[in-house]
Amino acid sequence: MKNLSLVFSSLALVGVFILVGMKVSEKKMPKPTYTIKDSTGKEFILSGGKVGYVDIDTLESNYNYFKAKKAEFEVRQKNIDAELEKLASALQNEYNGLQKQAQAGTLSQADGEAAQQKLMQRQQDLELKRQNMGANFLKDQEAFNKEIHDNLHQYIEKYNIEKGYDYILSYSKDGSILYANKDLDLTRDIIKGMNSETPNSKK
Repeated sequence: MKNLSLVFSSLALVGVFILVGMKVSEKKMPKPTYTIKDSTGKEFILSGGKVGYVDIDTLESNYNYFKAKKAEFEVRQKNIDAELEKLASALQNEYNGLQKQAQAGTLSQADGEAAQQKLMQRQQDLELKRQNMGANFLKDQEAFNKEIHDNLHQYIEKYNIEKGYDYILSYSKDGSILYANKDLDLTRDIIKGMNSETPNSKK
């Protein structure tokens, strides 16, 4: 399964901002507006207000649950690769053995044809196994990505009840936001809170 890469897009909310605690005030001077784009190129207008951001790269590196699950996926992928490689190697060895018998003239035509059919079936079974294992792996990855995404949004909603931000943006080194003022960085607070709230049942 070497064609499978371990990609975690759960926290890669590059350029996508989270709207929280929007307030509408009457009889106030208009607030300045800012236009930003998300990762799809869609434009959004920020009408001033209290703004903060979360550094997604730092969050991925320090959110304990994310790190633990990522390590589990990496081990799982290595185990899958090893299992498939072992099966493929056994199949290749059996094929080489039949080739030697055929060259030595110790394999009848009927036996050779039967062995060839058997090998072809085993090869098809191996390919099916590879596809199924890969599909299950990616399905579990996608479910985990969604879980992390939901964890982040749910925590930020609770966090903002007290903090009262109008916008909390996501920032990433390779994202569409090219500069972020460090004074607006909420990442450490978010990491600390998410780590403290991770249920023990999540393993």
